Amino acid sequence: MGHGEVKSVGEIVTGGLIAGAVEPGAGDDGGIHDGACLNCGSTLTGPYCPACGQKARVHRSLATFLSDMIQGLFNFEGKIWRTLPMLVWRPGEMTRRYIDGQRARFVSPVALYLFTVFLMFAVLNLTGMSADPGSMQANLGQAAAEDRSELTRLEAERRTALARRSEVAAIDRRIAGKKEDLAQIDQIRRGELITFDGKEEDNSPRWLREAAARIQSDPEAFIGKVQDAASKFSWLLIPLSVPFLWLLFPFNRRFHLYDHTVFVTYSLSFMMMLVVAGGLLVSIGVPSLASLLFFVPPIHMYRQLRGTYGLSRLNALLRTVALVSFAFVASTLFFVAIFAIGIL
Repeated sequence: MGHGEVKSVGEIVTGGLIAGAVEPGAGDDGGIHDGACLNCGSTLTGPYCPACGQKARVHRSLATFLSDMIQGLFNFEGKIWRTLPMLVWRPGEMTRRYIDGQRARFVSPVALYLFTVFLMFAVLNLTGMSADPGSMQANLGQAAAEDRSELTRLEAERRTALARRSEVAAIDRRIAGKKEDLAQIDQIRRGELITFDGKEEDNSPRWLREAAARIQSDPEAFIGKVQDAASKFSWLLIPLSVPFLWLLFPFNRRFHLYDHTVFVTYSLSFMMMLVVAGGLLVSIGVPSLASLLFFVPPIHMYRQLRGTYGLSRLNALLRTVALVSFAFVASTLFFVAIFAIGIL
């Protein structure tokens, strides 16, 4: 197992532990101590403290610690197995039930979101789909080879057309385009930036030129910073998305910001799961099947909107179209923010 795989497994474990920290259990297992709760000091009347809910029995053993770690990582209490199927098949009903107060049955939106974010980055690292300077260079090399092959074919086609005294203007334009593409690919592979000419370059902001110079001098470090920022600031997607969802129900007293926040957090968790599924499908050699997942988000949004807010089919459909557009805007704002963090 390589360093990247070890790091990815570590990210999964970390995500599970963080999710467990925000989705706590009732306490540790073990023995009753003097009839008083060790957490709050209240008098114990049963297996759980009537004041804080901690278990009356506590053990200080390695087995208990490992048990707590497993429960925090996989949530064997059963919540995760009730939450995931409903999030996939009946997202609106689950979101509505959680908002209405059925909290103990489901994993909280924050805990699920944290876990799916860590799981997504871990799987992308394990499957080699995360941005990597080496893979980027390999992709650029493959693109250059394909362009050179196409250029050779076009030049042969041009010679044949000349021999037949046919028009070659269209072929010349395609050849020029391929040569321009090759020149840009070679420039990027050498680590050279596309520069401005004369006055345009002088008018570009100084901070932008300095940032571009830093990227050029160490592209690997820049990519690493962007990836690190994306994982650390993934929570930004929630506050960026909630206002757009609110716009679908402006000044509606039936629904509050809390409702929209729960909706957004569960929805984003599902989208992270789709990325995980896509990464796994690509890694086992079925990218065509992974591409079909592109059509899932609008369907899921429609089902979640209709179930959460009790909409008719037409209202849910119209709001889904708007929500898909809003999702692209929110995603663009997020990526711009992450890119800026990586530069600065």
